[in-house]
Amino acid sequence: MKIAITAQNPSPENQVDPHFGRAAWLMIYDQEKNEWESIDNSAGVNAARGAGIQAAQKVVDHKAEALITGAIGPNAFKSLSAAGVKIYHGATGTVEDALQAYLEGQLREATTNDAKGGV
Repeated sequence: MKIAITAQNPSPENQVDPHFGRAAWLMIYDQEKNEWESIDNSAGVNAARGAGIQAAQKVVDHKAEALITGAIGPNAFKSLSAAGVKIYHGATGTVEDALQAYLEGQLREATTNDAKGGV
C-alpha cells in the first residue's frame, strides 16, 4: 500500500505541511518496499486556483491509497474520494510521526464535513 503525506520539505524527517493543495511536497511511502518518494508540488503552492485538484491528481497518479495531511478543501476531498483514496487529516509533527500515528490508528478518517480547507 502507498500512503501520501503532505510535507514542507522533501524528507520524512521534515514537518507535515498543514495544507493539502498548497503543500510544498508530497511524500509517498510504499509499505511493501519500505521506501519514500518525494513529489514536488511547487506548482500547487503558487496556483491561483485548483491547487487541491492538481495535488489530488498527483496522489492518484502515484497510486496512493491513503492521504495524511493537516487540512483539505472540499474539491480535493471529492476528487480523492471519487478515486478511492482514504483521507486522514489533523496530522502534525514530522512526516515520520504522521505515518506512525496513521499506522497505529491514531488519525481519524476525514468526512465531507471536515473538508473545509485551511487550518
